[in-house]
Amino acid sequence: MASRDFSGRDVVKALTKNRFVIVDRTGSHVKLRYEHPTNDDDVRVVSVPQHDRIRTGTLRNIADQSGAEDFEKWCQWIDRQC
Repeated sequence: MASRDFSGRDVVKALTKNRFVIVDRTGSHVKLRYEHPTNDDDVRVVSVPQHDRIRTGTLRNIADQSGAEDFEKWCQWIDRQC
């Protein structure tokens, strides 16, 4: 089982390494945007709380917003990026 113990900083770091761009910071949240390089219809916006540890339910929501199809694989991917 992949780790599910990630900080907001970990998640933002992983996403920005993979075509997500920081577009806004409001309070304790960072908003990122992804635009597919060849499909203009594929745009994703993700809001990541900058907490020391993000709860599992919130991580699932972030994974869904970022386009993940498998939460466990997404967690493994985040773990490898950090």
